[in-house]
Amino acid sequence: MTNTIGVLFVCLGNICRSPMAEAVFAHIVKERGLAERFHIDSAGTASYHVGGLPDERSVACCNRHGVPVKHRARQVVAEDFNNFDYVLCMDKQNLRNLERIRPKGAHATLKLFGEYDPEGQRIIEDPYYGGDDGFETNFQQVTRCSHALLASLSF
Repeated sequence: MTNTIGVLFVCLGNICRSPMAEAVFAHIVKERGLAERFHIDSAGTASYHVGGLPDERSVACCNRHGVPVKHRARQVVAEDFNNFDYVLCMDKQNLRNLERIRPKGAHATLKLFGEYDPEGQRIIEDPYYGGDDGFETNFQQVTRCSHALLASLSF
């Protein structure tokens, strides 16, 4: 992706947090007329849900906010660290997993997506075993982080 900025969002199973972050960031980028400048995707560190659709609660939350979600779960692969400029994960366990599989010499910036949160909430908690309020909390967090990420890239 020569003239684009590649952003990969990562959580554990790629059905809740990371597809939501992908959808929100893509929506914001599109609203700002910047879609052609970005390559955006999401993946999981585990293979539990490969090929599956995002969690229906994640999709419903995004839809309530007018954010479309279109994704099939996939697992992170070594090539992602060179195919994307930013690999942004949701929590410290996923960060450790990514650090372990990151190839030597890979160019992607690897960090917590929450490092962009202006409210300082560095961890985007897994809402899978909770109620709808966890998905709404995630939506608000990834929205704040998405705006801050774009600002950090001078957009």
